[in-house]
Amino acid sequence: MKILIVDDEIAMREILKIMLKNYVIVEASNGREAIKIFCEERPEVVLMDIMMPLMDGIKATAEIKKIDPNVKIIAITAYATAKGDQILEAGADFILKKPFTRREVIEAIKNVTGKT
Repeated sequence: MKILIVDDEIAMREILKIMLKNYVIVEASNGREAIKIFCEERPEVVLMDIMMPLMDGIKATAEIKKIDPNVKIIAITAYATAKGDQILEAGADFILKKPFTRREVIEAIKNVTGKT
C-alpha cells in the first residue's frame, strides 16, 4: 500500500516514515505539493497535517477529494478541537490527534482502508 505523508515539519515526516516502514511512502511538505504528488503517485492513503504554509491541509484535502473521492485521508493534527469539523467537511475520513503512537497510526490506516 502506498501512503502520502503531508507535513511541513521534516521531523514529523521522518517519524511517520519510521512508523510506517512496511508501507511504500511518498511525501510532501505542504498542501500544494501534496496535490501534485497525489496526482503523480496515486496513493491509497494520505496522512494530512492541517496547519501548513502555502496551502493548508483543509484546502488540500478538499482538492484531493475532488480528484479522487475514494482516496482515504487521515488528518493529523494537534488542533482537532478547533479544526476538526472543517477537515471532516473537506473530506477527511479520520482525525488522528497529535501526539500519537505507532499503533494508533496503523489502526487509523486499517480503519479507513479495511486492510491490514
